[in-house]
Amino acid sequence: MGILNVTPDSFSDGGRYVKVDAALRQAERLAQEGADILDIGGESTRPGAQSVPPEEELRRVLPVVRAVHQALPELPLSIDTYKASVAQAALAAGAELVNDVSALRFDAQMAEVVAASGAGVVLMHMRGTPQTMQSQLIHYDDVMSEIGDFLRERLAFAQSRGIVRAQIILDPGIGFGKRPQDNSEILRRLGELAKLGRPILLGTSRKSFLGAITHRPVSQRLEETIASCLIGALHGAQILRVHDVGPVRRALQVLAAVQGEQ
Repeated sequence: MGILNVTPDSFSDGGRYVKVDAALRQAERLAQEGADILDIGGESTRPGAQSVPPEEELRRVLPVVRAVHQALPELPLSIDTYKASVAQAALAAGAELVNDVSALRFDAQMAEVVAASGAGVVLMHMRGTPQTMQSQLIHYDDVMSEIGDFLRERLAFAQSRGIVRAQIILDPGIGFGKRPQDNSEILRRLGELAKLGRPILLGTSRKSFLGAITHRPVSQRLEETIASCLIGALHGAQILRVHDVGPVRRALQVLAAVQGEQ
């Protein structure tokens, strides 16, 4: 899953693709590098990021969704939002998947929008909100058990609202209300989520817990990202959400070859 942030303030690439032409060129680049899905987001969910009104989020994402869908009609598009109105408009414009960091909790209408559209949905674990998730006291008695319990409940909720189980993807929420050691433990124990019976999406790309390990800035965390993605793939992640599609894909090709899968 290639990341396309059309935001002025995302932690890694904020401001780079706010214009439609620039966003389209980046989408084409990610597609050429081998992206299987493109995740388009109009509101940063980095720690401390401020929320934006739905109208502003729509102004940012809709022209990009339309342009990318027209230029790359075979490339599945995901809309990274927790707002039902944004999801509904993006799905109508060509998106097929809703990537909801709130797991259908922040907008009471989101489950209905997803169910009615037949779209796929990503349910992610997060404590608090992007504004508060890293400023409050973070403590887990058993991080993977608590994530598993949360995702199990959210999975049941989604199905109770008419979302087909086969359309649901789960995300443990690396970096969302977790300490660096929690993120490392999630990677180490990721295979425990297999018992939930749904594909796992993993988003480690360039994140701060990697910087805490190597003490390198966001712009220099490619190798760290590749390593974390390979660990995730070895432990059962089936979708990897990344900024650097080409390098990660080539690393995964080597892993697949060694495992005898290609």
